[in-house]
Amino acid sequence: MSRLTKAAAALAATAAISLLASACTGQSSSTASDDATKDVTINFWHGWSAPNELKAINDNIARFEKAYPNIHVKVQANITDDKINQALRTGGDKAPDVVSSFTTDNVGQFCSSGAMADLTPFLKKDGIDPAATFPKPMLEYTQFQGKRCTLPLLGDAYGLYYNKKEFAAAGISAPPKTLSEFKADALKLTKSKGDSYSQLGFMPDFHGYESTPGHFAAQWGVQYFDANGKSQVATDPGFASMFDWQQGMVKSLGGFAKLEKYRNTFGDEFGAKNPLHTGQVAMGIDGEWRLGMAKDAGVTDLGVAPFPVPDDQASTYGKGYLSGTIIGVSNQSAKKNAAWELVKFMTTDTDAVVSFANAIHNVPSTLAALKSPKLDQDPGFKTFIDIAQNPDSTTTPPSVNGGAYQVTLQDFAYAYESGKSKNLKAGLQGVDKQVDKDIAQAK
Repeated sequence: MSRLTKAAAALAATAAISLLASACTGQSSSTASDDATKDVTINFWHGWSAPNELKAINDNIARFEKAYPNIHVKVQANITDDKINQALRTGGDKAPDVVSSFTTDNVGQFCSSGAMADLTPFLKKDGIDPAATFPKPMLEYTQFQGKRCTLPLLGDAYGLYYNKKEFAAAGISAPPKTLSEFKADALKLTKSKGDSYSQLGFMPDFHGYESTPGHFAAQWGVQYFDANGKSQVATDPGFASMFDWQQGMVKSLGGFAKLEKYRNTFGDEFGAKNPLHTGQVAMGIDGEWRLGMAKDAGVTDLGVAPFPVPDDQASTYGKGYLSGTIIGVSNQSAKKNAAWELVKFMTTDTDAVVSFANAIHNVPSTLAALKSPKLDQDPGFKTFIDIAQNPDSTTTPPSVNGGAYQVTLQDFAYAYESGKSKNLKAGLQGVDKQVDKDIAQAK
């Protein structure tokens, strides 16, 4: 199972988790007084669960313990964000000293509540310049309001997957670069069958797995909050443009009801019957992990490229939405210095980052690892490496109540595409009002 499987599920639970943030008891001092040269055992909690993922992370733990023979790491795998949040609140000998999460949306909670230790003193002590070490978008989603309480541990980049065989059959010589080209290709690749399809060029519905408002909106370079921290989805023109484009795709491809009926025939997103694997859709938006899943499923016809951009932003082609795993030190830990040594190794040791990225098909999270000759040189994977390094690629910003603002936008998106909400401007204004209210209550 990809770590993004869990991240998607975590987003739905973010609002519930955010309620815990205000009650978090992780306000102990970030001062680290333990001697990391003495024999010590630290607890590391993470969410990976697939055999290849567990092997990859355990291999890195073994490398760490060989380099630091006095530090022993007790690992707890397949831990959900709600369990992490609870443990960070309560502390204790069995609680984690180091935690990783697939949900970058929780960084705002972790940092503002004091649940995670401020890593800036540790970085300065070891002479690590974050700006010279990590890609800019990854730096953005691992801090909140100037406090860096997490670091990136591998990343994810979103791009376009397309069926090369179907492209050739339709006479399409190259993947589309602009959204107008994309729409034309999607229509050309769509084959109707009665009141359904034998093949759909693209599934634009917001329930269409990775076809989320946030992933689409990144192509417009949107800004969710203004300088004062107020939600501005109703005033940033990119959001309205994204919704207009999505609605245009829905109508052109047969309408919401017809698309939803077809979508309900899709197999599991993370299984062998994903519609990209089966050929039910000819194009889709997805992350770099799909490369490994397609290979495991025996799929050989998928090509990859950056997702198309708005026609008036054609010069920014090559960008995409970025996300990833975060890792940090519990503020409740009495072994912060030892815990930091593990975090530092996992996030800044080039060989450790590269070997982990190669093993689980995720994007490396340091500038050095992105350029390492040891990195998987598969052309498809390189496409996502380039997206991750593109200066116009963006991410969704952290918030004090996690990803609740994204859930609010997503809920409106579902209502709008289904026709339950008909006024886009008023709907986006309602999103702003609700987001600002929720953030005020979380502070």
